[in-house]
Amino acid sequence: MERAKVSNTAPLKMYSNRKSFIIKLLVVACVIYSCIHMLTNTAVPVIREMQESGRNLAALGSGLDQEQVTDQDVKYVVPIVEPTKVQPSEKPTEKVLATVTVTPKPPPTVLDTVRELTKCVDKPLVPKTQQRGDYWVLYNYITAEKTFKCHESVTYTTHADFSFMDNLVPLLERWQGPISIALHAPGSDFPDTLDSIAYLRDCTSPLVKDFVTFHVYFSTKHVPKEVPKHGSVFTEPYNCSLSPPFVNVSSENMYKAQKKLLYPVNVGRNVARETAQTHFILPSDIELYPSPNIIEKFLAMIAENTGPLLSKNPKVFPLHLFEVSANQIVPETKTVLKEMLANGTALPFHKKLCPGCHSVPKAKEWQNANETEGVHVFHVGKRNGKFIHWEPIFIGTHADPLYDERLSWEGKSDKMTQGYALCVLNYDFLILDNAFLIHKPGIKVYKKDPRRSMLAAKTNQLIKKIIFPELKVLYGIRKGCAV
Repeated sequence: MERAKVSNTAPLKMYSNRKSFIIKLLVVACVIYSCIHMLTNTAVPVIREMQESGRNLAALGSGLDQEQVTDQDVKYVVPIVEPTKVQPSEKPTEKVLATVTVTPKPPPTVLDTVRELTKCVDKPLVPKTQQRGDYWVLYNYITAEKTFKCHESVTYTTHADFSFMDNLVPLLERWQGPISIALHAPGSDFPDTLDSIAYLRDCTSPLVKDFVTFHVYFSTKHVPKEVPKHGSVFTEPYNCSLSPPFVNVSSENMYKAQKKLLYPVNVGRNVARETAQTHFILPSDIELYPSPNIIEKFLAMIAENTGPLLSKNPKVFPLHLFEVSANQIVPETKTVLKEMLANGTALPFHKKLCPGCHSVPKAKEWQNANETEGVHVFHVGKRNGKFIHWEPIFIGTHADPLYDERLSWEGKSDKMTQGYALCVLNYDFLILDNAFLIHKPGIKVYKKDPRRSMLAAKTNQLIKKIIFPELKVLYGIRKGCAV
């Protein structure tokens, strides 16, 4: 039997395979090492760039490695996270350099709160000439230099002819706020009215130019001979060496008296009211001087919005009225007023003329109460019962009923119809505690006037037969309400 042949090539093949495997391992190792080396060299600049970028962003802020972002009134401090230097085998860590903080908005001011509560709308002082029933009206004929947004003040609205304009400066000195005044100026009373306005603006207190807006109206049957256009009324300053027309004027010599015209008091009241820029208004007479600082104190009370102010009923804010003797100084505080009431130099308004017209609920309690800081609601009254013919003067708004323009000053009862509407609409009368009005010094007493008595009788018939039936249709009826 022949012996099998043994091959010498087997060991060589095994050696060759092992050598090839080792070489391949070495190649792979070289590749892995190269990759790791490249990644390591690349990562460090990237991380450094991240660090530098973070620092640069932070430097744009306050210099304290923070970035500040302002959104309206709220300031946010945004945190900047800085990574530490990273070794290839280590995980990055974070270092918080700042936390988020919020600066709260400041609390709302009194005026901000008044605006929010009233939801009022601003109105510009736009001059215009329009017909109003039997009258031509020059609205905003001469405007005040200062204007107001609807929530910024309270406007004193009033009426007069030029013979009463000596009251404007003392009224302004106490009110220190916007005044809207409608002046009746028919025929030849018109140029005297313009001269009176010019004198007050150029020769008296700067408060006149600052705060007073003048409107002028006259009957369509008594149009002046010449009426300057808006904006060109006064072409040169008034000669202050001349006496103003309203000084020592005799009412009998006025055009109105010569033509035996009635004074259309409610036309003036409504014109002055409707043109007021502010939400709150005080419709009053030019001879009634207010206690100082009413505006600021009243708006502060409105902003508090507590107690009776939360009532859902419509509301107005009556002021107590008083008269003082002719030789007395008008009191500025309730404390002084109380002293004058005690010694008889001050009296409730029209006590000797028409005491029922201005009898105020809780009047004795009000007079006995001591003066306090600010202005508050002293008592909530109604126009019924004992006070069924009450004619209050109050701070109200543009939403309140207007005055009937068919009524005249000479015929009396010119505010009674508005009083009835307020009663039927269930108004609350929020009587103020430390605010009051004082008539120009001089106690009024009853004087027999046959012509005025005749006109008053005619007015009563007009109200009874025509106006009152209209009011019942328009406003309805309520038990205890009367004209």
